[in-house]
Parts: sequence; C-alpha cells; structure tokens
Amino acid sequence: MRRTRRRIRPALAVAVVAALVFAACTDGDERGGFRPGAVDVGDPYVPGAGNGGYDVAGYRLAVRYDPATDRLSGRAALTATATTGLSRFNLDLAGLDVSRVAVDGRPAGSGRDGDELVVTPRDGLSPGARFTVEVDYAGVPAAKADGQLGSGGFLHTADGAIALGQPWSAATWFPVNDHPSDKATYDVEVTVPDGLAALSNGVPGERTSADGWTTWRWAERAPMASYLSTLVIGDYRVHSGTHAGRPMVTAVPASLPATGPEAASLARTGEIADFLASRFGPYPFDSYGGVVVTDARIGYALETQSRPVYGPGFFRGGRPNPGVVAHELAHQWFGNSVALSRWSDIWLNEGFATYAEWLWEEHDGGRTAQRTFELEYAATDWSRPSVDPGRSRLFGAAVYKRGALAVHALRRTVGDDAFFRILRTWTTERRDGNATTDDLIALAERVAGKPLRPLFDAWLVGGSAPALP
Repeated sequence: MRRTRRRIRPALAVAVVAALVFAACTDGDERGGFRPGAVDVGDPYVPGAGNGGYDVAGYRLAVRYDPATDRLSGRAALTATATTGLSRFNLDLAGLDVSRVAVDGRPAGSGRDGDELVVTPRDGLSPGARFTVEVDYAGVPAAKADGQLGSGGFLHTADGAIALGQPWSAATWFPVNDHPSDKATYDVEVTVPDGLAALSNGVPGERTSADGWTTWRWAERAPMASYLSTLVIGDYRVHSGTHAGRPMVTAVPASLPATGPEAASLARTGEIADFLASRFGPYPFDSYGGVVVTDARIGYALETQSRPVYGPGFFRGGRPNPGVVAHELAHQWFGNSVALSRWSDIWLNEGFATYAEWLWEEHDGGRTAQRTFELEYAATDWSRPSVDPGRSRLFGAAVYKRGALAVHALRRTVGDDAFFRILRTWTTERRDGNATTDDLIALAERVAGKPLRPLFDAWLVGGSAPALP
C-alpha cells in the first residue's frame, strides 16, 4: 500500500498474548475435551482481529448488492481444518445479520459478540478434522473507522460500492478469519443491477444475466490474506485482455477520459510487471490488472491481490503515474505472495515495494536507485524504527523509506549478484506463505554466506544514522 539502535528479536510477546487469549476464552466451555477457539490471534497491532483453533483453506462467496437500497445479502461457505479440538469457534463479521449457520451441512448454534460471530457445531471438531461452514447473512454494510487511513471496509458510493482497506476490510462484507496469518483461496460471485461492473480478485469467470441483474464471477486460486480481497461496484469502463498468457483486467470509472492519466498508467501494468519479474522472479499469480476509483475517501492505493486499487490522489497532476503502479505491483511478490505473519513486520511489504519504485524509476530513464538512496538517507529521521513501529506509525515514513534504505544497504553490502539471488530465493521459497523479519535475515545470511544481522539491526531499528556501506 502507498500513501498520498535496538536489536531485532522474535516477537515472543505476540505468542504470549495469543496463549493468554486462548486460555481466557476456554474457561467454562469444555465438552468431552473440546474447547472454544481463541477469539483473537493475539496481534497487538489489530486487537480483536482474527481467531484461533482452525485454518481456512478456501472461501466461496455469493453476494448480491443493490446500490439503490445499499443492502447486501450473501452466503459464505468456508472450508477449514481444526488445529485443536473445538467446541465452538469465532468468525469476524461486522454489523450484518445472520439468518443461518451450518457446519458440515448440519444446523449449528450461533451468536454475536460485537464484531464476532460465535459458531457452535452440533458435535465437537477433532484436531485435524476438515469441516465446512455455511453462513447466510444480510444487511446494510458499513465501514470500520481505522484512524490512520480513514474508514476501511465497505463504502457506499454514488454509483455502487467499494470494499477496501488495510489492515482490515473483509469482515465488513463477509464472515472471515480476518488476519493475514490465515491465507486462503477465494471464489466470488457478485450479483448487481445490469449495467454496473462488479470487480474482484483473480481470474474472471462466466458472466450471466437474468431479470435485470448480472452476476460477475472471480476466482483467486493462490492463497490470499483477507485484507487483500476487494469488491468494486459501479459504472466502469472495463478492459479485458491477456498478458503473458494470463488474463489482464483493468477498469477506470466511465466518468474519466478513456485516454486520461489513469488509463495510461494502468496500460503499463504488463510492462512494469515484466520488469519486476526480471528482478524478483516469476510473477506469482494467475491474472493481472488494476482498478482506479474516484471516491475521495480512498486516499491511498492498495495492493489487492492480482488487481490493485488506485485512489484518485495519484493522478491529480494530470500525468500518468507509473511509479504507484510499480509500488502496488511489487507488493504482489512482497506482501501478497509472501505475506506477513504479524503486522509489526509491515516493512517487509512497504520497504521492498518502495525500493521497487526506485528500481523502476531508474529503469524508466529517471533518477538512479543510488541517487534516491543518498537523498533519502540524508532526510531520514533515524529515531523512528522500521520494525515494530507502533500502531500509530504502521504506515509511517520509517516503514516505507527507511525500509527501502535497508534494502539498498543490503544490496551495497553483498553486491548485486547475491542481492538479487536473495530476493529471488525469498520469493520462491516463501511463495504463497507467511514470513517475519527474522526469516528474511536468516535467508539473506544463508544465500550471502555471511552474517548480516548487525546490518539489518542498524538500518531498521538503530537510533542513529548507520555508516554507509
């Protein structure tokens, strides 16, 4: 996502918090050795987000949305595996009314606790058991105040709606385990009035119409973090084609010029993705694309998987902005394919994506990455850490720019050959998974064949300007 000396240690505190939360939620509800799943994954950056006791493999979502009434109705089917013996478990769901819940086809008990849907299956779920959950729900979805990016989640617009946000948004329009540590595949059907587009992640499927309504279908087969899911509904000019043998779907609002800076920027998506693949390794998903929105509440661009969404502020100068496209496309490797295990390591997303902007600018005939490094080094506030920056600075300059400085310092230290081998090894070995800063340091040391932790300590969390490599 892009917006208009302490030692790095494993986050033991996160694990302790998770254990305490699980212990607290199990009191008083044991049935034959089964216990309630945790009501929180224990990530202090997003208190209340995510749940424990199970791992979701896939979501099948069928939703219907009427902009005239702002009413959404849907059925979510989740396939999951119990990671412990469960007497009940939670899903994140904000504000919508639930009319039916079934587990493995049998009616299940359900209740609400704030933004939590509490599901009690008829029988306990044994560790390792694979199970399905179906939830029928409806209502008028609402955004969730974030405090840093404004309102994240489901936003009603003049011609439709936008479901978007970081670090959360998914729970405002479907029941979900809403934390990036539990990635899953997605099949999405969206039914809207004829004449409106309904854009989401992944490969487009068959589109059908009946009785004044059109159903758009999308499939994301690579595991995806929940905050990377999106839904954009409205009057859009949609262009469907292919690039490198894969679907390419881009869209701009019909109110914008067909040859304006927005469309011109999206038109470079394939070219930029190919350049980044030459540096980072093969593009990790089955489709490409991008969507421009004009709603002023979207003051950012977000790397929604395979189809980034770009807010209006990036095109106010009246010129194409390939730099923001490079940033969000770089996230397809760094942040999407290789996703966070915890939000305190967000620099792994934003530092590499910012560095990708530097690489693209140099490739596109602009300033060199070395020159950008020198300018940013001189302007950096070294009192702000990149790792564990604090909730209020989750999207601060230290995460983005200091993170990128650390990436370039690694390159200067190990040399270009080892540096790009580190990046390609990271994106290959960690593809479709999750990772931490410690994981990156260990891999970089293995590939480079030398100790690198002091370098990362100095450039990511040290309290003073590190020596130039």
